[in-house]
Amino acid sequence: MNTRFMSPPRNELQHLRTPLRKGELTVLDFFDSYLSQEWEIYVQPYLNGLRPDFVLLNPSVGIAVYEVKDWNLSALQYHTRTREGKTPELIASDMSGTEFSLQSENPVERVYRYKHEIYELYCPRLKQKAGLSAITAGVIFPFAKKEEVFYLLKPCYDFHKMNVTPQYHPIAGSDDISSCQITRVFPEAERRHSQQMNETLAKDLRNWLIEPDFAATQREPLELDANQRRYTSTRTQTGYRRLKGPAGSGKSVVLAARASQLVAEGKTVLVITYNITLLHYLMDVAVRWPHGNGNTRRDITWLNFHSWCKRVCEESDYYEEYRSLWRGCFETEQDLFDAEMGGNAKATELLTDGIPTLVKGIVDRDNGRYVTKYDAILVDEGQDMLPAWWNALRKVCKPGGEMFLVADATQDIYDTARSWTDEAMVGAGFSGEWATLSVSYRLPPQVIDATRYFAKQFLPSDNIDLPQNPQGELSLYPCNMRWIQTTQEKAVAVSAEAIMEMAPLADPDILAIPDITFLSPSQNIGLQVTEVLDAHNIKAVHTYSRDTRELRRLKLGFFMGDARVKATTLHSFKGWETRGLVVYTGHRLTPKTMALIYTGLTRIKRHTKSSYITVVSALPELAAYGKTWGHFEER
Repeated sequence: MNTRFMSPPRNELQHLRTPLRKGELTVLDFFDSYLSQEWEIYVQPYLNGLRPDFVLLNPSVGIAVYEVKDWNLSALQYHTRTREGKTPELIASDMSGTEFSLQSENPVERVYRYKHEIYELYCPRLKQKAGLSAITAGVIFPFAKKEEVFYLLKPCYDFHKMNVTPQYHPIAGSDDISSCQITRVFPEAERRHSQQMNETLAKDLRNWLIEPDFAATQREPLELDANQRRYTSTRTQTGYRRLKGPAGSGKSVVLAARASQLVAEGKTVLVITYNITLLHYLMDVAVRWPHGNGNTRRDITWLNFHSWCKRVCEESDYYEEYRSLWRGCFETEQDLFDAEMGGNAKATELLTDGIPTLVKGIVDRDNGRYVTKYDAILVDEGQDMLPAWWNALRKVCKPGGEMFLVADATQDIYDTARSWTDEAMVGAGFSGEWATLSVSYRLPPQVIDATRYFAKQFLPSDNIDLPQNPQGELSLYPCNMRWIQTTQEKAVAVSAEAIMEMAPLADPDILAIPDITFLSPSQNIGLQVTEVLDAHNIKAVHTYSRDTRELRRLKLGFFMGDARVKATTLHSFKGWETRGLVVYTGHRLTPKTMALIYTGLTRIKRHTKSSYITVVSALPELAAYGKTWGHFEER
């Protein structure tokens, strides 16, 4: 019976978002067949921004990292080019003699980098120099003879002096795989003990190797209760529906599933958010709807509201008018950051009124000539939108189409929810009561209790919608809740410490490092924290920048599937979820701050093996509340 630990599990590999190539499957079968059961196999692990093909781990022996290349060395002409002071460059040329560089794919460079990053970062307790012998770094070409591969790669190996210790830097070809002899591919495989390796070192590495929760979740089909399914599979008679509910109740899930359902029925669909980063989350959810067509990323139009405004201006030949509005505020067009943070009154006014008014006028004059219209328009986090924006979107909904708005006024971080008066709702096409979701399926039960108490203590009583616990689940989803009270001066150091402490705190559970997310209310603090992490060689994908023009690019590149620690603002993570969360409160006590903190607390996702949330607070006014958590300390 096979008792080997493999991550992801063997029966899940066929569902990976990046499927294994033929050569990788060949190598996996080889390792699984001929390695002793004590060796753990990690497939395409997330390593601080790196994604090697395989990492092997034996707590008594050592670590091995392998790069697999499916290349047929007869298909092209391959060679290396010597460069002064640099590693030889890997070159290929086609039948016409045209050359192109393969240096970015050079397997020697990759495994050299993997080995040294593992040594320097993931296993810092390995003994100096001698510790490198605990790490094998190998290259496998399953469809080329070893002699050919060795001849091609030898200059690169010699440059890095990997030829001095060939047993730790094996090169393998198709003849080695077909030999069924594990030591020809992995010379250290039959070693039973190493003085350089132990279970403590293995634990250091497992937190980086284990498949993150977000990756495993992405393979699971959406599971909805009867109420959620009803909103996903039906429409109202008028086509207008508004859905509200507390954090974790599945509003965004229902919206994404509805969008996927509609596009599977042949409808044209536009999904709108205010925050750019939320779109990535919705895309990931939509593709999991089992009744969709599998092409939701391509077939649905995903835009944040102001990007949609810009697109309308571009496709209708009003782009110069759009640019002239921006020139009234800046020399060049800026990111939405200034308006989000309230840092520029002109930008706020322009985004709130000026651009939406221009777009409404364009659509009114267009008469269906240029501006794209849709069968269905779905708007998430509607409390961030203004009624006037919604009414602008209504103008591009086809006659008889569908308009869907979801909202949670408790997460009113932009102070816009109060604009949705009863009168405004009627003017927006709605009638009757809100459709509602009340049970929070995302939050751990302990966090539901804590956030309910927080909301009652610190949020306006007329504007809260509190999550309810599902019945009978109190012991199914444990959560490690920590509150660290500190000062503004120590906030950066303590926040970085909390991030680095989170995975070890999970022991004996294994918390994947890329599942950890840091949230802060300000760009400045967030950027300083990521700089501290970087000084410890911990990479983060983040949305912090001192250049506001860079922020949009960072937001577009922010997604949970990245192999690094996540870090962003409390604003940008609204609507998302994660198993490991560190929240910094900021040091200013304002109603907006309280709404932001509540939003941050509700981003934690329940898990049967426990979730982990740490709050770093520089607000003395929250210390009494923090003492109600499971663990409280002052630093």
